[in-house]
Amino acid sequence: MIIPTDEEIRALHERHAPTEAAFELVYTHCEIVCGIAEQLLADGAPDVDADLVRAGALLHDIGVYRLYDAAGRIDEAGYIRHGLLGHELLREEGLPEALCRFCSCHTGMGITRDDVRRQGLPLPVADYVAESREEEFVMYADKFHSKTDPPTFVTPASYAARIRRFGADKVARFTSMCETFGVPDLGPLAAEYGHPAA
Repeated sequence: MIIPTDEEIRALHERHAPTEAAFELVYTHCEIVCGIAEQLLADGAPDVDADLVRAGALLHDIGVYRLYDAAGRIDEAGYIRHGLLGHELLREEGLPEALCRFCSCHTGMGITRDDVRRQGLPLPVADYVAESREEEFVMYADKFHSKTDPPTFVTPASYAARIRRFGADKVARFTSMCETFGVPDLGPLAAEYGHPAA
């Protein structure tokens, strides 16, 4: 599989971003998630393709661009669809399925077909869950930064509290991933990007 370069990925973001502000928000978040993932990988993960993780992290939220309307407003109510929209966008660009999946399988701690039915989510009934170790690294790294206004870094305790409403199983999965992958040091990235912790 040919993995696109950082420059090619940035160009893809620039091509699909509806506004400069959207590009700055989404691409900066993807860069931060990439930095978090690489920090976690630095502790040793010999069975993980670091280049694939890097590309997946830089691409995972590209579907957010398809939620903007002509006036530059984002469809907050339909935000849960951004992963599926990103998967479709990358497929249309001819990228391999292994890269497309980073978009559709990073939301929350994974969305199951049962979640779609029970919560009445506006998604086709299917499982949208990380399966490979690379997908797990990107999904997990994504939990530590949010594109809120203003963007913020998220502590493990804060994230666990956020997802409690979706079920104890989601909290348990996040806690297990904290133990497996470790907790990133967000301080250097927070200083570099100037985003506070929440």
